[in-house]
Amino acid sequence: MADWVEPAPARGRTSFMNDPKVRSIVLQVVALVLVVILGWMFIDNARENLAAQKIATGFGFLENTAGFGISQTLIGYSETSSYGRAFLVGILNTLLVAVIGIFFATVIGFLVGIGRLSKNFVIRLISTCYVELLRNLPPLFQILFWYLAVLSAMPNPRQSISIFGEAFISNRGIVIPRPLFGEGTGLVLLTFGFAVLATVLVNAWARQRREETGRGFPMLWIGLGLIVGLPLVAMIATGFPITFEKPELKGFNFVGGMRVIPEFVALTVGLSTYTAAFIAENVRAGITSVSHGQTEAAHSLGLRSGLTMRLVVIPQALRVIIPPLTSQYLNLTKNSSLAVAIGYPDLVAVFAGTTLNQTGQAIEIIAITMGVYLVISIITSVIMNAYNKRVALVER
Repeated sequence: MADWVEPAPARGRTSFMNDPKVRSIVLQVVALVLVVILGWMFIDNARENLAAQKIATGFGFLENTAGFGISQTLIGYSETSSYGRAFLVGILNTLLVAVIGIFFATVIGFLVGIGRLSKNFVIRLISTCYVELLRNLPPLFQILFWYLAVLSAMPNPRQSISIFGEAFISNRGIVIPRPLFGEGTGLVLLTFGFAVLATVLVNAWARQRREETGRGFPMLWIGLGLIVGLPLVAMIATGFPITFEKPELKGFNFVGGMRVIPEFVALTVGLSTYTAAFIAENVRAGITSVSHGQTEAAHSLGLRSGLTMRLVVIPQALRVIIPPLTSQYLNLTKNSSLAVAIGYPDLVAVFAGTTLNQTGQAIEIIAITMGVYLVISIITSVIMNAYNKRVALVER
């Protein structure tokens, strides 16, 4: 009698359903279809509701006259300008706060983070108190503190605080000299740009030279000489085309000069100091992640503590600092929307606030506002990721 052979199991449906790659593709397609269906249902429902309430849709409202003023504008704007112009003003005001806030938050954060590891007890105590206090208070509270308790308590313009007779601080903001550009300014600005480019190139050469030979280069003085000296020579050659209009007190307010509104100061200071507390902890964590043997090796070679921190510790700590630092930059930019609480004309206040109330184009305006913040966040992430890849340690 022949031996009975068990037939091979069917491999059709069972193997197809058990294939992880096929299963993942099917699940993704199903999820995509569900998202498209939900999106279409949302759009169709919104269209029916808008039609029932007789609300026009589209982006044509951006060409209509805005009819309202804005307290701070970086480009030309008046009440007869369009909503699209107001939208640009709001974006620029938001970017201004974000860029200046990121700069000061980074500087303060690095100083406080290094101060937390200082051997000086007083510096270490002050840095620790700064971090523990500011990062545990809501950012809106800090912004309101600077606006209501500090800036609003400043004297009126007639009793303003004078800084060398050139700038004045009062409850209406900070008044500083306004630059006036005459003929020949273009040459000065071109020279300044060339000086910055030359400084970057010389710095790259000096870094490569130090890595190859170990010899330093007085980059600080060379950079100052290029950035300050070359434009100064150009200004002398063109007869000083850039002058300054000094503010003067006439009556109950200042005339001339350039005014920095208190809302901008309060928002920038509040966001900078708040974000700096988190950056300080990122810096401290990055520095402590570097082996102490690196510091001891640098000291054994004769490097002082400052040079050791700048040339040995910080470059290695950046690989730990940069990723969370990117998140703090994004948080500061998004937290700038708190400006609406103190009346600073940022994107949310101007576009998602006043413009929305006047036009009723809620869906379009909210979608545009979300898109702007999304684009800003993506650009910031791309730049920081590229820098993070540049400073990452390369395995040999």
